[in-house]
Amino acid sequence: MTLPPQVAGFDSASAMVVALARFLHGQDTPPLGKPGFRALRPVAAAASRLPAGVQEALYSAFSGAEGRQEAEIARLDMDAISAGIVQAYPRRRYPAVVIGSSGGALVHLCAALGVPWLPQTLLLPVRQRGISPDDPQRAAHALAGTARAMLDRNPDLVLHHMHDPNQDRLTLRRMAYFRVKRRTLGEAYERFLADHLEPGGLVIVAECGKRWPVTHLGERHLFQFGAVGGIPPQEYRQGSDRVTDYLRRYGADRTRWVAPVADGDAPEAEWGFEPVLRDDITAFADRFGFRVRRLAFDEPEDLSPLVADLYRWWYRRRGLPGNRLFVDSFILLDPWWTLRAGAVPYWSVFPVQPSLTALEKYLGDAEPYDHIQLALFCHGVESAGVAAAGQWQEVLNRARVTGTFAGVSPRRYPRDFRTFFGFQAALRRVRPRRQLPEPLPLTGFDEFLGEHGGRYPGLRTQERLMD
Repeated sequence: MTLPPQVAGFDSASAMVVALARFLHGQDTPPLGKPGFRALRPVAAAASRLPAGVQEALYSAFSGAEGRQEAEIARLDMDAISAGIVQAYPRRRYPAVVIGSSGGALVHLCAALGVPWLPQTLLLPVRQRGISPDDPQRAAHALAGTARAMLDRNPDLVLHHMHDPNQDRLTLRRMAYFRVKRRTLGEAYERFLADHLEPGGLVIVAECGKRWPVTHLGERHLFQFGAVGGIPPQEYRQGSDRVTDYLRRYGADRTRWVAPVADGDAPEAEWGFEPVLRDDITAFADRFGFRVRRLAFDEPEDLSPLVADLYRWWYRRRGLPGNRLFVDSFILLDPWWTLRAGAVPYWSVFPVQPSLTALEKYLGDAEPYDHIQLALFCHGVESAGVAAAGQWQEVLNRARVTGTFAGVSPRRYPRDFRTFFGFQAALRRVRPRRQLPEPLPLTGFDEFLGEHGGRYPGLRTQERLMD
């Protein structure tokens, strides 16, 4: 199962498409979405013991290797890319299809319902050399010609050139982040819906309302400095003590970043939903007699408590205990093994302070868990706002019986590259293994929302009635 090479595999949308598509094919999720990468586990274990500087060079080379030549991105045909996305899913009829924002909790919801998800946003990695991660002024304009050429060929796209020197420091040494958002369904998504959505079926529009300051560089061309993670937008632009400490730690010749002036805000590059797409979905649904339901939320993690509680409710209806919590981290998720382990999934966007706070709030509100397993995505740098291993250990101490890290060493975090292999092994070791259930009917999800939906203030659902 291979996505188009112009789409980054080391990214939320593509990794989540692969995880969900493989689940719907009855398969688990291999390391970084590629079965061949299983052979790299000994390499990752050895790399985790190397000096920090060597580790950073290896991470930069590996993650930045996905960057494509500017000429290839300039002549990109997004309809062909979308066709490659839909080909990942099994060819059968579905009661619903989800379209819109990325999110690990959303993937687990789709797995429970047995339905596919089509992302609005994809990451196009562009090869980049000689631009410091700490020079957003230069980065903003370095690829302007490539951006313009690609947008002229694809008039239904909005390009968010995202530059985050805090969390993506190592990858930015070798590639730029072109995140593109669809404003219309396009031929491939329309054909998939027409061919694979049941008559009168439901299109669920997943809408994350997260926004971020941007600089407009041209028509449908935005530059976003910073991204969702450990620090808020104002710290990227105004600086702070922890930003200064971070820059000094990595030898930068400055104490704060200087970025192009923001002249507005827009849907956040990776997670935010571009609402123009909703109008095109609604018009298409009207033509084919499909129903449309909005699933709107403010922050990328807002669905995590709901989906965790939904799984617990579903397990107990099936006579299972629902007493094991597995905390995903960014692209470290596997819906197939989660269900085989009888685990309740809680998706954490990154191992950063805001995600830690959100998880602590969930655990404070939820019935206690006997077992908690915790994955930690390791991005190779001690970024500003990252939560320390000791803080995550305190979360594990909330378990009534056992709390364990899932495939990551707290001593080597955030540079333990075994995490990309070990989190699944932790799920595979859980006994007893459960049989995969039949999908939860949409009526079951509606029943859960009717009983418990009021507990999630960040969630808004609304179904549009057909005329």
